[in-house]
Amino acid sequence: MKISERAMGISPSLTLAITAKAKEMKKRGLNVIGFGAGEPDFDTPEHVKKTAIKSIEEGFTKYTPASGIVELKEAICNKLKKENNLNYTTDQILVSNGAKHSLFNAFLAILNPEDEVIVPAPYWVSYPELIKMAGGKPVFLETDEKNDFKIYPDDLKRCITSKTKAIVLNSPNNPTGSIYSYDELKKIAEIAVENKLFVISDEIYEKLVYDDSKHISIASLDDSIKEQTIVINGVSKAYSMTGWRIGYAAGPSNIIKAMSNIQSHSTSNPNSIAQRAAYTAISGSQTAVEKMVQEFEKRRNFMVDAINKIEGISCKKPQGAFYVMVNISDIKGKLLHGKKIEGSQDFASQLLDRAQVAVVPGIAFGADDYVRLSYATSMENIKEGIKRIESFLQE
Repeated sequence: MKISERAMGISPSLTLAITAKAKEMKKRGLNVIGFGAGEPDFDTPEHVKKTAIKSIEEGFTKYTPASGIVELKEAICNKLKKENNLNYTTDQILVSNGAKHSLFNAFLAILNPEDEVIVPAPYWVSYPELIKMAGGKPVFLETDEKNDFKIYPDDLKRCITSKTKAIVLNSPNNPTGSIYSYDELKKIAEIAVENKLFVISDEIYEKLVYDDSKHISIASLDDSIKEQTIVINGVSKAYSMTGWRIGYAAGPSNIIKAMSNIQSHSTSNPNSIAQRAAYTAISGSQTAVEKMVQEFEKRRNFMVDAINKIEGISCKKPQGAFYVMVNISDIKGKLLHGKKIEGSQDFASQLLDRAQVAVVPGIAFGADDYVRLSYATSMENIKEGIKRIESFLQE
């Protein structure tokens, strides 16, 4: 009795493995500082929680339409118009069980066996696995830290073959925090339109931007690229609602219909109560988001400055999200505490064992010269964690 080859081909998550080990150490009473968090450490805004409580009390606990309630779809359409200069109707919106679910639906809707999807590296850990689960083949496009880990148009053109079906675009990016400018998006859009490629535009971190940076959705550039783009977003990161599991997709009505059909037979509707809460989050006060962004910016500034003062490692200042990619290439090949550091997994493992600091090895994102640190934790933890990393490298 064998399980499917497709299931066997899915890799386990390195981020979850590191998190599990850190939790196990904490259970043993060890004071572990965790920099692996992929979620804000702030509470869900109070007015959002009150909406959920009211929905329960009113008995809004039954099935909803599989693709989401109309009120939430209308709120998403209004949000996209107001904030992203994008015009969609409710039949072009699908509400799913988190942005990851929307991505899964999208890949299932557009990919045939062996279709290729270009994935810029470093990439979020689930993109390749989601593509493989949908029967497609991820093709990795290496990016350069000197270019803020963003795509060079000529490199993108070289990756395109007769089997290429789509490009994944994640801006602001996890794990690098990079944000694409209008001119950069324009060049990518021209290539996508010329080659008739879908663009899967993951914009889940759009509200977490700093300094003078601005998020622009590639779908807003013109009608040609809009017709080939599936916009992915949700409430998890912006409103600290990771556990509520509400994401959404916006795109051409025929694609959204196909995605909705897939969802209707796999999960049915997203959580009814969470949909009402998401409506309030999207259409209500944004004050809590603004305060969270201000605090993230302070943490980012401290973390980047502190890391760049430590000999042997360095990082660039991210424009968005809440992660820092730390360059450990000068450490690779050297002995740390009698053990040779062959790559990011060795570095992360030793750092956790000896300094009790949990970071995510860059190999999980296709970037073995780096480790990822999240500043979605308290300033107290950041200061202590960076101090331990410096001591670890100085010993």
